[in-house]
Amino acid sequence: MSSAADKYSAHGFGVANLPYASVTADDRTYLATRLGDRVIDIAALAERIPGLDEVTTCAVSSPNLDELLAAGVEHWDRLRRWLIESVSGQWSAIPVEAASVPVAAVAYNMPFTPADYVDYYASEDHASNIGRMFRPDEAPLKPNWKHLPVGYHGRSGTVVASGTDIVRPKGLLPRPGGIPEFGASERLDIEAEMGFVCGGAPRRHEVTVSEAPQYIFGAFLFNDWSARDIQNFEYVPLGPNLGKSFASTVGAWVVPFAALHSARVDPPRREFPIADYLADGAQAGGPWGLDITLEVDLDGEIVSRPEYRSMYWTPPQMLSHMTINGASLRPGDMFGSGTISGPQPSTRGSFMELSWGGREPLTLRNGAEMTFLQDGQTVTLRALAPGAGGESISFGECAGTILPATGH
Repeated sequence: MSSAADKYSAHGFGVANLPYASVTADDRTYLATRLGDRVIDIAALAERIPGLDEVTTCAVSSPNLDELLAAGVEHWDRLRRWLIESVSGQWSAIPVEAASVPVAAVAYNMPFTPADYVDYYASEDHASNIGRMFRPDEAPLKPNWKHLPVGYHGRSGTVVASGTDIVRPKGLLPRPGGIPEFGASERLDIEAEMGFVCGGAPRRHEVTVSEAPQYIFGAFLFNDWSARDIQNFEYVPLGPNLGKSFASTVGAWVVPFAALHSARVDPPRREFPIADYLADGAQAGGPWGLDITLEVDLDGEIVSRPEYRSMYWTPPQMLSHMTINGASLRPGDMFGSGTISGPQPSTRGSFMELSWGGREPLTLRNGAEMTFLQDGQTVTLRALAPGAGGESISFGECAGTILPATGH
């Protein structure tokens, strides 16, 4: 009898991946993993295939990742080993089929409850592009940028699940003469990012770069929607607020950080020596640059393919920086990488860059030109990374459709 892995594995969703999602099907909400086009109820599978300890069994019986995040890396690793063995066993196709449904039969929920949220700015190309547009009379990068991962503490209450509609935000918009006008954003944008969710309970607040993989549970697609006009008027001197806090979308599937070992690459060469707490050489477990290729889909047309491998700062460095001042780390804490952009126009991860601030409209395949998002448009992010055994790892989709501003 064939294994479930042999029967169901498909490109991007094989044994090397086995990501997690919170799904609803047949009026039930549960924690699931995915093998090919089958969405597996993990708790239901555990009833059919023994091997999980009591703590992990209890965690996977929850409707999302919250209890598993709190359980810590020992239980994450146990669960992953058990899942791989459970879908790879010779007779596993029968119990896996009994505990699963087709992917088309599920609706997605937030995979975890966001606690605190930090958004970074880790792409040198993106930071330089935005600097040139927002501060044309200054150097594109501020002096601190290559010495620490620049970020800000964001709003977790409006982090939403993939598929949630995005209502166009309102705020104060800059106008010639310096007097702002209140209204709906006219420069609504995306930020194609990767997100990372943390868990466990560090013994002390400061998590080192070498310890970080024990506390980063997984990675997911992340769209940090941005109202560039609201942002432009408000961001000096304290940074983004209303231009960012209205919505940020988490992808449907969370890929275990442990699944990304085969995607590790060296980050770009650092121009300056970095502080010891950010060092990621061999003694710290080596660098965690990631070979992830994204695509930005606008209403069915791919308009960009950003590459994460060009990011200057890595996830462990970002987590270490989050905690170096003594800030606590809780299960569900998450951080975004910042917009992923490369040196070529085809690798830019925002419409601000793709249209160069609206001055160079993007031409779509139907001949239409666009700068920023219009009501009714849908943006979908996807991504692939190399996985163990030559497999590919898919992050599924991260999608949202723009609705008109309230009162319109």
